[in-house]
Amino acid sequence: MKLISWNVNGLRACVQKGFVDFFKAADADIFAIQETKLQPDQIDLEFEGYHSYWNSAVKKGYSGVAVYTKKEPLAITYGLDIEEHDQEGRVITLEYADFYFITCYTPNTKRELLRLDYRMIWEDAFKAYIACLQENKPVIICGDLNVAHQEIDLKNPKTNRRNAGFTDEERNKFSELLKIGLTDTFRHFYPDTTGVYSWWSYMFKSREKNAGWRIDYFLCSQSLNDQLVDAKIYTDVLGSDHCPVGLEINV
Repeated sequence: MKLISWNVNGLRACVQKGFVDFFKAADADIFAIQETKLQPDQIDLEFEGYHSYWNSAVKKGYSGVAVYTKKEPLAITYGLDIEEHDQEGRVITLEYADFYFITCYTPNTKRELLRLDYRMIWEDAFKAYIACLQENKPVIICGDLNVAHQEIDLKNPKTNRRNAGFTDEERNKFSELLKIGLTDTFRHFYPDTTGVYSWWSYMFKSREKNAGWRIDYFLCSQSLNDQLVDAKIYTDVLGSDHCPVGLEINV
């Protein structure tokens, strides 16, 4: 099974920058999108052979996730079933016979760490949600999780210490999430690889200089490790300040 995840930073804009071409060329079994920044009725973007599911923020033009899947799921859940967290369109869960597929757009802590306290509450709620799902069957989680876990995951760790996405608090929460039995699939295959990122600031020619961060992930339950085939980061794909990430897995 081929899985793709992409923070498109505005789907309508990304469609004008090659999204459809990449979607068709990728031919993924499941294609997840974060930061759609729209309501479903604001775009007509269906693909033959795919079912699509959308979770949009109450606030228009903000956040939002979507999933295209070739195989219709047994059930679909939107959000975490916690009103405090379900106003911003951040999570969709698809249930299949042998696993859950979750796409997530984790809240950004923002400059001056304005949302750090809320981020910590969100992280605990998301971890509890995933732990509950894992009691039933394995999970595959993808999306923009808005954290570079280790120093190897960003170009300039020293100068970004205490910046949003690389605070000790955020990194520790990511470690805690992994400890409930999850694998960072890219590091599973490429534990020491440097210089491979999934997000670059639009400022200072960051992408041209490859001064990036790896903040987009595929995580899976450790029970699926033997079924992993490969993890990919499509650094050459343009259209957003993020590039797509992928996972091949036998499920």
